[in-house]
Amino acid sequence: MNIIHPVRAGRLAPVQVACIDKTTVDLGVPFPKLIATLQKAYDRHFLPAWGYPVKLYRPRRPKRTDWQMLFIDDTAQAVAEGDHDLAKHGVPYSKIFVKATLADGELVSVVASHELFEMMIDPIANLWAQAKNGDEYAYEMCDPVEEDTFLVDGIQISNFLYPTWFEPFAHPKGTKFDHLGLLTRPFSMRKTGYVTKKAKGKVKDVFGSLAKRRRFQNEDRRGHRSEYRKPDGKRI
Repeated sequence: MNIIHPVRAGRLAPVQVACIDKTTVDLGVPFPKLIATLQKAYDRHFLPAWGYPVKLYRPRRPKRTDWQMLFIDDTAQAVAEGDHDLAKHGVPYSKIFVKATLADGELVSVVASHELFEMMIDPIANLWAQAKNGDEYAYEMCDPVEEDTFLVDGIQISNFLYPTWFEPFAHPKGTKFDHLGLLTRPFSMRKTGYVTKKAKGKVKDVFGSLAKRRRFQNEDRRGHRSEYRKPDGKRI
């Protein structure tokens, strides 16, 4: 019989995530401070809810085993450098398109935290949760609450879902479905959010409001995670 100490048995090694700045524009916050704040936000807020430790760092050259967060100007730069998918050299990586983010009036810190949280739970965007009626909802941590934020060291961070959001059964009164406690049931969304849903084999985006749909349609969606879930998604 193999007896394992419970502390060792319950410990996960942190995923190493190389954070790389390839941009030519101002991020709105110094890159070292941004990464340090993302690490603090993850450790203090996201990790207790989801339990997957991560170590963000800024290497000169990432190791081939590193997961990656690439901060790049736009999709043209991604194409030029051969960054087309959600995995590279067999490991996950995410892309933050900084020029598009700024053009949409968004903050790089919010988009970066959004991408980090989602990559850590569903690295290659292939997980779904089934509702009672058989519809499936994408494991996207932030989309349903994506315009709600909280502060860490004065920097805005994206709200995110809790595991309970993906559970299709009744929960006790007072259960939280997102970090800020804004949602009241599984598979719901804010008026400023959206969900990617699969019904009868067809994948579609469902929006919390008409205003959100209009904003979404005006965005450059090429290369975004949710597009890789769709057979006709806007990939790069």
